[in-house]
Amino acid sequence: MRYPDAPRLDLVENLHGHSVADPYRWLEDAADPRTVAWAAAQDELAAGLLGSLPTRPVFAERLERLVHAGAVGVPVWRRGRAFSTRRDPGQEHAVLRVTEPDGTVRVLVDPTALDPAGTTTLDAWQPSWEGDRLAYQLSVGGDEESQLFVLDVATGEVVEGPVDRCRYSPVGWLPGGEELFYVRRLAPELVPAGEEQFHRRVWRHRVGTDPDTDVLVHGEGSDPSTYFGARTSADGRWLVVSASVGTAPRDDVWLADLAGDGRLRELQVGVDAQTAAWVARDGRLWLHTDRDAPRGRLVVADPADPASWAPDAWREVVPQQPDGVLTDVALVDGVDGALTVLAVHAVDATDRLSLWAGDGSGARGQVTDLQPGSISAVSAPPEGGTTAWVGFTDYSTPPSVLRWDATEPTALTEHEKAPTTATVLSVQVVEAHATSADGTPVHLFVLSPSGMPDTPRPTVLYGYGGFNVSLTPAYSAQALAWVAAGGVWVVANLRGGSEHGEEWHRAGMREHKQNVFDDFAAAAQHLVAAGWTTPAQLAVMGGSNGGLLVGAMATQHPDLVAAVVCSAPLLDMVRYELFGLGRTWNDEYGTAADPVELGWLLGYSPYHRVVEGTAYPAVLFTTFESDTRVDPLHARKLAAALQHATSAEAPIVLRRELSVGHGARAVSRTVGLAADQLAFLAAHTGLAPAPA
Repeated sequence: MRYPDAPRLDLVENLHGHSVADPYRWLEDAADPRTVAWAAAQDELAAGLLGSLPTRPVFAERLERLVHAGAVGVPVWRRGRAFSTRRDPGQEHAVLRVTEPDGTVRVLVDPTALDPAGTTTLDAWQPSWEGDRLAYQLSVGGDEESQLFVLDVATGEVVEGPVDRCRYSPVGWLPGGEELFYVRRLAPELVPAGEEQFHRRVWRHRVGTDPDTDVLVHGEGSDPSTYFGARTSADGRWLVVSASVGTAPRDDVWLADLAGDGRLRELQVGVDAQTAAWVARDGRLWLHTDRDAPRGRLVVADPADPASWAPDAWREVVPQQPDGVLTDVALVDGVDGALTVLAVHAVDATDRLSLWAGDGSGARGQVTDLQPGSISAVSAPPEGGTTAWVGFTDYSTPPSVLRWDATEPTALTEHEKAPTTATVLSVQVVEAHATSADGTPVHLFVLSPSGMPDTPRPTVLYGYGGFNVSLTPAYSAQALAWVAAGGVWVVANLRGGSEHGEEWHRAGMREHKQNVFDDFAAAAQHLVAAGWTTPAQLAVMGGSNGGLLVGAMATQHPDLVAAVVCSAPLLDMVRYELFGLGRTWNDEYGTAADPVELGWLLGYSPYHRVVEGTAYPAVLFTTFESDTRVDPLHARKLAAALQHATSAEAPIVLRRELSVGHGARAVSRTVGLAADQLAFLAAHTGLAPAPA
């Protein structure tokens, strides 16, 4: 192929004794006229190539049906009102609804009604304890720069907003709905240039007053990249504030008695562990923690007695399990009125639901009605009751809600099914284990039209492997479209995720990051050895941290795969901290400012692993120009490097998208992106789907 001209700079830096070449640094500047011209030429190349793919219309039609299956969210209860999200077939975005005690349903926030262009997204929401007010956050154009609004639930009137600089801001209401705690960044003029995305603080705010007069609660003098949490008790007495530097797997936690002196007191500070704390309706302090329990446990203490906050004084309610990771809990009442914990544990990336006595006397049984799949959340009214709601999905079930009741503790019934306009495809799921380079078993979900391979098939291997993210079974229109076309789709549970707890996460971060790439390569080799596919039929796909994963696969094992889809990726690991939110991830990857850690990064950084004259697989980079998390410069630089270096005829393509960011997007945009990705993979793995 004839690729757009990309001049190579003779730029080599000496970093801690390493000679580091960076020939495409000019592509970091999106406004540079050279970058603008180069990107426009890449757009023309991508449009021509992707638009001519013969299977694209077939995939687009199938995806259109599958994406429009709809989804419903788990309700959040407040004094008889249920707040939840729902997306019907044909809707671009989910709407936020309230169901009144009499069953009447009203839409409170509809992003499409606010913005018919579909570029506005609902980022977060939190009803007041009485359910009469709703705090919610919107952003536009994919920038995730959330603005906070407050709405009167009864009238639908917006009573406050927008309040800016509220990205990643939790909200903790005080009773009465007149005041709330929230997180807001300092004004740009108060921080050093280039640090406008950082410097968060916890504030106390009275609805309707100028946010610039808010009371500072916490955060002064903290690390600029600190994220904060704020959580209140339903009676308004207790405030919990948490803090973590970037995405580090540890946090500090403070507790304040707002009925007393209101001073934040240390609950956990300077400890290498994560703890979520809250004061529940029984008046006890509940702690979901991995402190001394890497797979998680649930304990209680007395919020009024700091002596009980010490770990040796905690009382266990749900102890750490030998094979399950505690992911979520809900407090419910048994038929006898005794407080009961509904606990979610993930075992080999599949969720289980169990019951535990709230007094710490042990397990009370399993919910046997639960099918293999994933629980997105469990929810119960904060004032108590014998009913809970369970969000559920699997590979062929769109996000739906099930109902649990203490009168039938082993059973689940349908509460709200995801709305569909067509039959959702079923797939065969086979679980397998690959063996990584150091002997570690790596769990795989293999989705196919049939249960076992009859002949090698075009296969997509998908992974993430980082930030404590677990890849449990979930409805995916893209996976279903590929399987419906006769292919195989595989999800790998790599180190770096949370599938086996914090130890599994840490085995794939920092100096151990290469383990993740070894796990992924082992998964690919297993699929070939087991007869599912061949290297000529195998593709890999990943986004964000998963984009780094497949970028590493392409540069470390170019002969193992035929095609790569690399979406919103991190790829220049020497300079990743300088852009977007990169500096918040240095506890996950390491920092180039440290000589030892720079060595880790250079060991796998895909941009620095490119070797001229290598036959690289076909690669499709997909980027989003409004992405404020991972800067598109990563894909630009590696695309240019591979286009220059490859000796193969397989294309290296960069697909850009405007007015879209790293996260949520309109359904129609999802279909367009996914159709391009699947058609590209089909073209280079030999998949020829029949018409939908």
